[in-house]
Amino acid sequence: MSDNKTKPLDRIDKVILSTLQAEGRISNVDLAKKVNLSASPCLDRVRRLENEGYIEGYSALLNARKLNYGMTAFIQVTLSRSTSSSFKSFKKEIVTIKGVVECHLIAGGYDYLLKIRFSDIESYRLLLEKIGDLPDISQTSTYMVTEHIKQDSGVPL
Repeated sequence: MSDNKTKPLDRIDKVILSTLQAEGRISNVDLAKKVNLSASPCLDRVRRLENEGYIEGYSALLNARKLNYGMTAFIQVTLSRSTSSSFKSFKKEIVTIKGVVECHLIAGGYDYLLKIRFSDIESYRLLLEKIGDLPDISQTSTYMVTEHIKQDSGVPL
């Protein structure tokens, strides 16, 4: 967040953010020890970082394979029209499709890049049908992931 009320981050703030990003369940007492603060000022800093929007929320990293979503693919999507209503309609519909875990508007040779998760080729085919049935889609290209080398580990601090 970059408004006038936001205090610049210092070294301790960055260590707090880095630690919470890696260990979201760390207790405030243990976090305070890591950053060499007492518990109360540490908690005050965490609350300030939350209020200023540096921390958007907390979550758990789940094992996709154990939950029957072990396959991943990326899909390039090109719309047939580049109108405001086409983009709005696509955005409204794509967020409702369960297997689509990320959607990015792209500047370049196509319009959107989707990351999808699914269990097998049959579920991929059904997911691709749902995506293909959305209005104003002219073309899709799929890239199957065969090995996860490095996955999103958060913001590099």
